[in-house]
Amino acid sequence: MSKLLVVETSPRGAFSISRHMTARFVSQWQAVHADGTITIRDLAETGLPFVTAPWLQAYFTPVEQHSTEMAAALRLSDELVAEILAADDIVIATPVYNYNVPAALKAWVDHVVRKGMTLGFDGAGLVTGKKATVLIASGGVYTEGSPIQDRDIAAQYLRLILKVIGITDVTVISGGGAKVVDLQEESMDAFVGRLGPEIERAATA
Repeated sequence: MSKLLVVETSPRGAFSISRHMTARFVSQWQAVHADGTITIRDLAETGLPFVTAPWLQAYFTPVEQHSTEMAAALRLSDELVAEILAADDIVIATPVYNYNVPAALKAWVDHVVRKGMTLGFDGAGLVTGKKATVLIASGGVYTEGSPIQDRDIAAQYLRLILKVIGITDVTVISGGGAKVVDLQEESMDAFVGRLGPEIERAATA
């Protein structure tokens, strides 16, 4: 039975283009994994804290030496890591803020890149044999040939992080120029529909 982890980032709810991309992906994934299970990690609702001094103290202390407070500091991080390790497929959906991922997604990254859990002490990624799809909605267009292609930081960053923890089978689907939806120059359905074939290929591969 296949397991899908969905990581949502946008705080915009029904107005979120990346969430609409996710909905299409999940629908297609379910069509070929009828008995599959889906775990949704919504970072807009999780209230994920940034890394703090107590968190770092717990992180650098061997587990067998953890106090009750240290265990509590890492509890949510442990939960997020467990979600990744349990999944076969991972989809990360995000808008782009100032060329990079939102703070909530960066916080998630900081909580899941964990030495001894997702990253070996030798620097090798431990999360292997999994497939990831990154769904990005951005106002700018950063695809090959664009004059601002060098600003495609969000996609490059997420590819790097996934590779660091061991996931090399990564598909990035870029919904560039998404501002046409906010400007009401194109409907949400039409915009996401144009990305439909890419999303379907990724979801059913």
